[in-house]
Amino acid sequence: MSVILEVRDCCMTFKGLQAVKNVSLSLEQGGIYGLIGTNGAGKTTVINMLSGVLTPTSGSIRFEGTDITGARPDRIAQSGIVRTYQNLRLFNKMTVLENVIIGAQMHRPYHPVEGVLHTPRYRQAERALREKAMHMLSILGIEQHADALASSLPYGLQRRLEIARILAAEPKLLLLDEPAAGMNPQESLELVDMLRQIRSDFDLTILLIEHDMKVIMNLCQYIFVMATGEMIAQGTPDEVRANPDVIRAYLGRAV
Repeated sequence: MSVILEVRDCCMTFKGLQAVKNVSLSLEQGGIYGLIGTNGAGKTTVINMLSGVLTPTSGSIRFEGTDITGARPDRIAQSGIVRTYQNLRLFNKMTVLENVIIGAQMHRPYHPVEGVLHTPRYRQAERALREKAMHMLSILGIEQHADALASSLPYGLQRRLEIARILAAEPKLLLLDEPAAGMNPQESLELVDMLRQIRSDFDLTILLIEHDMKVIMNLCQYIFVMATGEMIAQGTPDEVRANPDVIRAYLGRAV
């Protein structure tokens, strides 16, 4: 399988404080990867660097062979790396369908001026975007809520809506920051099944940060472990589960 993302010796320093130190990782096309660690380990900082929210102090990030280190977030998203955040970032006063259409508009085939003038190409494209958005809602099982306000959905369905919106942006690499946060055990199980399905249906690569170890161990094929800003272990779920450094970082004792 081909490597889709390669991170080499990335560091991130904030006013003399090193939040991430010499982090390297490699993701193969079509894999589901986990990034775990205790609070403050540097996981979200890594995701912020990959998505362009932060520019690494040093090191390099290559996506599909192209150096994207320090590229703008919108450019990185257009190239195929799309992310979620720890906290939901929906447009609560817009409908469920409108939220997903916004995601689909990342690749709109018309100029903004055509939107102002309501040209035939604009109207045709908008119909296609609406159909695409409805298809994404159907895949996530929430098409019946298309006309409801996003804020009216229960939390678990809002998470589904968030994923439907980023799928509409046609990602190649999906970065998920604690997607199971706030979910009950049944919703977490459904999340695992859903992510497996969309990985297969859309030929995606997925990297997720998650504190729910049941989600990580049941879903991920390969796991990276961070502590105090550094990568301390990586491997299959079984290898990570038995790694003494991981046990020490999580439990505070040697084995």
